[in-house]
Amino acid sequence: MIGYLNLILRLTIWFLLTDDFSLANIVIGLVVCFFLPGLHKTSSSLQDWLRVFGEIIVAIPQAYWEALEMIFSPHIEEEFTLERVKPQRTSGLIFLDIFLITFTPKTIVTKYHEHGWYEVHKIKRS
Repeated sequence: MIGYLNLILRLTIWFLLTDDFSLANIVIGLVVCFFLPGLHKTSSSLQDWLRVFGEIIVAIPQAYWEALEMIFSPHIEEEFTLERVKPQRTSGLIFLDIFLITFTPKTIVTKYHEHGWYEVHKIKRS
């Protein structure tokens, strides 16, 4: 089941990048998705995937709220922090975690350390 979620995530990214739903592009996308490494390493559970999708749903209104805060009150201070990657994350879940952090306007992941850390740039009010 989890392998299918990784495949769907990869195909979704492929279609977002190509913006083409022709039969030839679908076949090319499937071939590319199967040849990318890490598809068969599925140590995550369905619960982890559902939790991440729930966090994405919550992040959408949070992103709008943060954008309005930045419009009406300037954010001048900035900081870099290290956030630990949750244990036993597959590459698809790590991608979704980075997407979640970067989706909100006040934070962006600047580097992913292979030792299990995200380097996050944050801005805050003065």
